Amino acid sequence: MVALRKLSENFVATKVDDEILIVDLDGGELFSLKGTARSVWDAIDGKRSEAEIAAQMAEHHEGDKQAIARDVAELIGQLQAASLVAHSGQ
Repeated sequence: MVALRKLSENFVATKVDDEILIVDLDGGELFSLKGTARSVWDAIDGKRSEAEIAAQMAEHHEGDKQAIARDVAELIGQLQAASLVAHSGQ
């Protein structure tokens, strides 16, 4: 299992009502995470793998488990591309 961790030195995040606003300090890009995307962000704790996060989302949200896993992978890919998260050891 390769856990995902947040690269906190690369961003500033703040909670506003039911969303999390994240500013990428290198690129200046703004991410607004609500609903399931916020749940995924909250689940990235340096202990869970992408598969474990997807399984957790499937337990708590209605929908096809494979579709949820694809959506989680897509979001994590976007966060990795922005250097906001990485696999442990990277």
